[in-house]
Formats: sequence, structure tokens, C-alpha cells
Amino acid sequence: MRFTACLASLCGGFLLSQLASAAEPLPQRWVSAGGSLSEWIVELGGEAKLVGVDTTSQHPASLKALPSIGYQRQLAAEGILSLKPDLLLGSEEMGPPPVLEQLTSAGVRIEALSTRADLPTLEGSLTRIGALLGAQQRAAQVLADYRQRLQAQARWVAAAQRRQPAPRVLLLLGHAGSSPMAAGRDTAAAWLIEQAGGRNVTTHASYKALSTEALLALDPEVLIFADRSLVGAAAKQALLKQNPALAATRAARTGRLLGLDPTLLVGGLGPRIPDGLAVLSAAFYPAAQALTAEAKPQP
Repeated sequence: MRFTACLASLCGGFLLSQLASAAEPLPQRWVSAGGSLSEWIVELGGEAKLVGVDTTSQHPASLKALPSIGYQRQLAAEGILSLKPDLLLGSEEMGPPPVLEQLTSAGVRIEALSTRADLPTLEGSLTRIGALLGAQQRAAQVLADYRQRLQAQARWVAAAQRRQPAPRVLLLLGHAGSSPMAAGRDTAAAWLIEQAGGRNVTTHASYKALSTEALLALDPEVLIFADRSLVGAAAKQALLKQNPALAATRAARTGRLLGLDPTLLVGGLGPRIPDGLAVLSAAFYPAAQALTAEAKPQP
């Protein structure tokens, strides 16, 4: 009898907690800091709730019309508070901490999500965003579709590598006219390279500026450049002008210099990652049939 009463009490407590959670009002005015996270908010149907985004939130293009809250690592409380948000959702990289403390004191809810590049982390982020939007089922479906695309990507890479060894790849991130930073281990860039079927040539962790001698010694077969200021041919020309030694690498000599949108590297794995992987894979394995018709890089 006592056990039955205890069990009933536990079930009742769980039900009450679930009802309380369901009754909790969802945030209606959002600001977002972290490009990929902003993209996921849109993907899950929450764009109408966004009242401001940071400077890394460039996709979709409609987000550029929203008020800017600045760069995710250099947020200012005054600008954010002027938008009267219920919620600031961003990556664990956002800050500085005193600003986040000020926002919390002003009643703004803070949700900081991990930027780690792996599927379990993405699952946690999508589950949380889905719950905050009241779109749990949509989040689950989006995640399932994403997993399927990455599985197809992995099968494609395995087939391509049966005919060609993985190319040695270096990714450089920077601004035009400055020394670029080479992507090392435990970065979104390294994850992209590996998932696309390349072999990252660096051994250091995070991002690091390398000397001319070190860049030449790495001698990548493919060089990816992600410029935060320039795009296309202008970014490529600026990179080679600032770092003329790169022209001597195998990647430059064979014309295997690839541009990459740097916003793909901000805020964890975003919705555009599968498309980006398909494009990189097609460049890594030019003799293979591209994963999608749109993936083959243009000459």
C-alpha cells in the first residue's frame, strides 16, 4: 500500500512538472549571436521572433535587415536591451561575460549552446532550440534529415577514396591584408575537411598563425581560404599578395585554391554544412561523380 502511494506521488509530481513546463510561456522576442544558430532558428520556423542578430548571422539574406547587436564576442548590453528581447540565444563563444551578467540582471534569458562540431552536440542544440520555439517535432525531423545527408556524404567519400587517396588539405582563415590563421585540430574547419574526404595537414590545436617556412613545409595539395572581408577572386588575390610563398605550394601550382564562406565555421554545424561538404568533396575528388548536381565547383 505504501509503495502504491509512493508511486502515485512520484507520477503525480512528474505530471505536475510536465504541466508546469508546458505552461511556461515561450520567449517571443529573440536576439541571436552565432551564424549557424541564427540559421537554425530560421530553419525551425522562428525567424519572425528574431528582433536582432550578430554580425556573423548572414544567412539567409533576410537576416541582414534586422538590427545588429555587434560581433558575438564583443556584445554591448545597451544595444541588446534597446530591442527589448526575452531571450539571447548564442554560442558559448559570445560575450564578454560582464555584458551577459548585465543582461541577465535586466531579465534577459541567456541560452549559450556549444559550438563543438559533432552530431551529438548538434542534436542537443536543435532539441533546445526546438523546445524554446515549441517546435520539437520539426526539430526532430530536421535532425533526422541532416543525419541522412551526412551518411550519404560518408558513403560518397568512402567510394571516392577507393579510387584516389585523400588529398592533403590546409584551411586558412583571415581578413584581407592580414596574416591568415591555419585551422588545426578540434575546429569546425578540421571537421569539414575530414568529412569532405580530405586530410588536414596541421597538427596544432585551434587556429594558429604560421610562418612562411611552416606553410611551405606543409605543402598542401588543396588550399581552402575563408576570408572575412573579401570573396571569390579578390580574396584569392589578397591571400597570395599577403603571402606570396603560398604560390610555391602544390595547391597553388595546380590551381586547387578553394574559397569558403567563413560563416560556415561560426556557431557549430549549421544547415548549409551538407551543401558545403558536397562542394568541397567534388573539389577534393574531381574524377568522381559529384554528390549533387549543384556541387561540382565552377571553373
